[in-house]
Amino acid sequence: MRVIFMGTPDFAVPALVALIEAGHQVVAVYTQPPRPGGRRGKELTPSAVQREAEARGIAVRHPVSLKPAEEQAAFSALEADIAVVAAYGLILPQSVLNAPRLGCLNIHASILPRWRGAAPIQRAILAGDPTTGITIMQMEAGLDTGPMLATLRTTVERKTAGELTAELAEKGAQLLIGTLRDLAVHRPVAQPEDGVTYARKIDKAEARLDFAQPAVAVERQVRAFAPAPGAFFEVDGERYKVLAADVTDLEGEPGSTLDDRLTVGCGTGAIQIRRIQRAGKPAMDAADLLRGKPIPAGTKLG
Repeated sequence: MRVIFMGTPDFAVPALVALIEAGHQVVAVYTQPPRPGGRRGKELTPSAVQREAEARGIAVRHPVSLKPAEEQAAFSALEADIAVVAAYGLILPQSVLNAPRLGCLNIHASILPRWRGAAPIQRAILAGDPTTGITIMQMEAGLDTGPMLATLRTTVERKTAGELTAELAEKGAQLLIGTLRDLAVHRPVAQPEDGVTYARKIDKAEARLDFAQPAVAVERQVRAFAPAPGAFFEVDGERYKVLAADVTDLEGEPGSTLDDRLTVGCGTGAIQIRRIQRAGKPAMDAADLLRGKPIPAGTKLG
């Protein structure tokens, strides 16, 4: 089929690659414009999808909005059979949704209707969901409200957001190709009315570790924000990102270290920090950090 692909981050890249390798003709890629990045944020950095598309010789478009009539006309002029959307980042006007012959499909990283919205993976981890997955849905004007064509589940277990994102990206690509192959037999099913939740966008302030919570919730916070933006605490004005931690049954003052091995008291229980990163430094095991920067028992973590 003639496909328009619309995506931006690493999560979307496996789906783009899978479409190409399955023999579909990707007539254009839409992605977010290059953003400041690189050294000191001065260089414009293209998205992961843009880099992949350009490496494969596919035309890339990155409008700041799809609302202008000329952008909608340019989209329609591609005469696509279908558009595939994966973490694109722009709202699609109704005329864009209607332009491809078979409409627009979205690869969404949850089992809808749970966790509609911007951050389904992080919200699933924070909530302690035992499972999550991928939904291939037909897009409509509402926020992730369209009928579902296919779903695939996976366990959350102790995966970080980074690990779960990579897994769901690959599973989503596989499910997409199977869905397109059997599109004639995939009858859209309306989402259930019960169980709707919304995965609001992550605010960086949420990454500050809240040791007043039970240890199990603090450990979820660590995994939900690993590797980025990174759950953190502060000591003596310096920020430390926590990339991995274990729950222990020790008890102590919330937010205070209970020993010299970075065991930290929580509302109930405690966490043992295993992997950590100082500002401007590489990530390392907590034991390696403590050899050069001791954090003694009784230290209050801000």
